Parts: sequence; C-alpha cells; structure tokens
Amino acid sequence: MSSEPERPPPAPEAGVPAATVSNKQRKRDARKAEKAAKYAQQQKPAAEDPSPEHGQQKQQQPAAAEDDPSAANYGDVLPGEILPAAVPDGPWAEIGRLDKAAAGRSVLVRASAQAVYRGSKTKNVAFIELRRGMSTVQCVLAGSAQMMLFALSLPKESIVVVEGAVALLDNPLRYTTVREVEIQVRKLYCISRAAPKLPISVEDAGRSAEEFAKAEAKGVPLPCVGQDTRLDYRVIDLRTAAGQAVFRVQHQVENKFREYLSSKDFISIHTPKLISGSSEGGAAVFKLEYKNGKCACLAQSPQLHKQMAICGGFCRVFEVGSVFRAEDSNTHRHLCEFVGLDAEMEIMRHYFEVCDIVDGLFVELLRHLNENCKTELEAINRQYPFEPVKYLESTLRLSYEEGIQMLKEAGTEIEPMADLNTEAEKKLGQLVREKYDTDFFILYRYPLAARPFYTMPCYDNPAYSNSFDVFLRGEEIISGAQRIHEPELLAKRAVEHGIDKSSIKWYIESFRYGTPPHGGFGAGLERVVMLFCGLNNIRKASCFPRDPQRLSP
Repeated sequence: MSSEPERPPPAPEAGVPAATVSNKQRKRDARKAEKAAKYAQQQKPAAEDPSPEHGQQKQQQPAAAEDDPSAANYGDVLPGEILPAAVPDGPWAEIGRLDKAAAGRSVLVRASAQAVYRGSKTKNVAFIELRRGMSTVQCVLAGSAQMMLFALSLPKESIVVVEGAVALLDNPLRYTTVREVEIQVRKLYCISRAAPKLPISVEDAGRSAEEFAKAEAKGVPLPCVGQDTRLDYRVIDLRTAAGQAVFRVQHQVENKFREYLSSKDFISIHTPKLISGSSEGGAAVFKLEYKNGKCACLAQSPQLHKQMAICGGFCRVFEVGSVFRAEDSNTHRHLCEFVGLDAEMEIMRHYFEVCDIVDGLFVELLRHLNENCKTELEAINRQYPFEPVKYLESTLRLSYEEGIQMLKEAGTEIEPMADLNTEAEKKLGQLVREKYDTDFFILYRYPLAARPFYTMPCYDNPAYSNSFDVFLRGEEIISGAQRIHEPELLAKRAVEHGIDKSSIKWYIESFRYGTPPHGGFGAGLERVVMLFCGLNNIRKASCFPRDPQRLSP
C-alpha cells in the first residue's frame, strides 16, 4: 500500500439490527445524520496539507447533501458522553506500538488530531495525523464525503477516537513516528474540540534553532515562540516531542534515585514543608501566617528533619519532595520551588562514605538514562542539540584546594576561602573535562565559611569542612557534607549564621539524646535533568516553573 492508496473505498459496516436499537440511540443517530447534512451544506475550503508527503491542495466541494449511511460512524460526542454507543468494545491500542505485525488488525485509538488535510493525489481521500504522547500515526479516510468533511472540520489538537484497520504501506512515511503502517478509518468521533485558533501551535513550539536558521536563509522566517509565551501556554508547549521527552527522562531520574537508594538500605520518608524557622539560614525564606497568629516558613530543604530521622534511629533515609527558596535569582538555573532529591545516612568511619553513595548512584543513573532513554534523548536532541555526558566509572574526586590551583594556573582569580561563583564553576568544569575527560566530578573539603551552619568543620583544620559539591557540565548539581551532631557546636554555628536558636530549639535538642555521626546530600531534580539533557534553562525541566516573576499557570 502507498501513503495515499489508490483503492476502492471500504464498504460501510453493517448497522446494528433495528430490534436491538433503543429509542435513545435512534435519536442520537438522527441528530448525527442531521449534523452530517449541515456539514455537507457548509462547503468550507479544506485546510492545506502540511506534510512532506503531500503537496498543498485546497479541498474540493463535497457532493450535495444526501442520505448518509455512515452517519452513525462519525460525529461529536454528546455532552457528558465519553464514548458513543457505536464504538465497539475492545482493548485500546497504543499508537507507539503499531508496527508491521499489527497489519490487518482492527484497532481502537484515542489521540490528538495533530493535522487534518485532504490528499493531493486522490481527492476523495482525507488524512488525519494522530499524536499520543511522543508517538504519531497517519490515518486515512475514504468513501463518505460527509465523514471526510466532518474530519476536515476538526480543529488541530482536538481529541478524537478512531476505530479502523491497520494497513501496511508500500513506502515508509517520513513525518510520523509510526512509519510502516497506517490506520484505515471506519469510525471517527470527536471527544473534545480544541479552539479553532490556538495561542501557539505545537508545530511552532517544537522547532529547532536549525529550522529557524534554514527558514531565515530562504527569506521565509518562521513564527518563534519565546520562553515566556511557552510558559504562559505551558499545556500546549508540553505537547512537543522534546517537551514530552524531558519529563519522561525526569521520571526515570526520580525512579532510579528511589530504586538505587532502596537497594542500599535507605528508606523513604516525608518531612514537613511548614516549619517554624529557617532550615538553611539567611533571609531567602518564604514566610506566611500560621494559626493563632504564629509565623511559619516554607522549608528551604528537608535538612533538619532528615537529620532528626537519623536521631530517631533510622540508619539511612531519603526523600523526594518540594523545596522552597525565596531567592531573587533570575538565572537560567534557579527556581523558587523545585523537587529535592535528598538523602541522609550514618557515617561509620569517614564522610567519604556519603561520596561513595553519590558516586555509585550517579554512575548507575547516567548509564541507565543512556541505555533506556534513547528515543527521548533523540527527541530532545532534535530540538535542543547537546553532546552526551562524559563520565568515569569511578567518579573523579578533587579537593577544593586542587580545584582552586587549577583555576589559578589557568589565570582565573578566586576570592580566598570563598564559594565558587558561576563563572569559576564553568571554567573548572572545562579544565577538568580537558584534563580528565569527564563532565562529572566531586570537589570536596570546602572552606567552612562557604557552607551552611550545620556543616561539620574539619577536625584537622576548622577553617575547612567535611563537605563536598558535585558538578555536571561545569555546574553544581549536588551539595553534601557531614553534619554537626554535637548540640553545643550546632547552637554556636546557628547563632553565627544569624539564626534565632529558639526557632530551631526542637532541632538542636534532638542531638542531646544520643546521635551517631551522619551526613548526606541534596540535589535538585530539575537541575539534574537540565544539565544531563544539555538544556539552556531549568524552566524547560520544570512542568510549571515557579521563579521570582512567575506564579502561574
């Protein structure tokens, strides 16, 4: 079969015997027949054919209205109706699983109408491209002029149900993900009509920089959807292949985080997001009025409570949950709300035990994503080209002083005993990649002044700390450390960081009841995905991002 098969139109299916048709069903069928007649009389021009396989061709006028034996096989569903009674019982088919082996089978699918157009070679044939998730398939309608006119009236992105037969194609298609087969439509129902004019189109939102450049070179510029507009109409933007792929990768990151830590005897916990004081220190905290006139804060991390879980006798815990930062950071990598991947564990000998967990987790994660997300990564790469992450089987570890020395030798000046700024991080990432051929490494033994109040100082030099950061593509994705488990030192450090001891009294008191040495780490799910996929902005890795300027949708 060809992409536009020259074949006689399929015979309409036999109707339901009259004896079995209810009065209600007869009324429905009558209404649908009336609709079909109205469609035939409208004689609207068809949408132009957007596909590479078909030239642009205006719709021919349909035949005059006449009795339509196919009237029960198409139409809009009634209010409150999910499926018309005429839709046969049977399992739903997944578009992405249709292949040569499915040829000849009857299938039932529900999907979005990505495009609808009349064929250029055969005028009595119409085509619908259906999309579900990341998968697309071509459907062909032939025979009933009224049914084709109904199909051509469907606005893009309308939700439809199609019942038909899978047919093998002579020539594979180029513009759908299902390339070797198509669906010959026998029944077509619109479940939800999209607005005739959408604020942005999925096609425009899914274009790559290369497509824009080629169009510009030809003197035919394409509509460009800016990031703010994308986020204003996020539900449409998420329908692009890259948008779908990013969050499937994110799903795999979260699942692997849970799976790996569970295999290492960590247990999942859930800590409160409403707390009485700051969990990190500083002013970057969301405050709100609590009951009885009390003031509360949204937790900047689960840090205090995951440590208290260790105090409570759990040896290893982790959490996946929301984190809130009231920082006025309008950057490509900061959000006011993100998903934290946090872990805490007892330390038996050295805080490098925490680094060992990070090493094993992320090497396994990177391998898993490369092996199991090939389709998703290809989709992202088509719109947002990136190079695969380079990593070592045993993660490189450099001391802070070694990292600073590498930067100095490269001519980058760093403020002594301070945290690395964004420029220094990127430069160090570049130097490490050139010298060690890896995009992923650990930098440990940071100056104490650059770390949160609960970080344990180095016993051999209290100017430094038992802490580490982890970098991917020259940006920090993980921060970790041994924690202070001595209550007096903890209280002293809190005061030095400007934290009112009374607001975290419950936290400090927890360490008076006997607590083992412990440490942990935290990562931002969106930042991990952004950097692994080589995206230029963290908002692309957040379903509905919250930043200093955006609180909706």
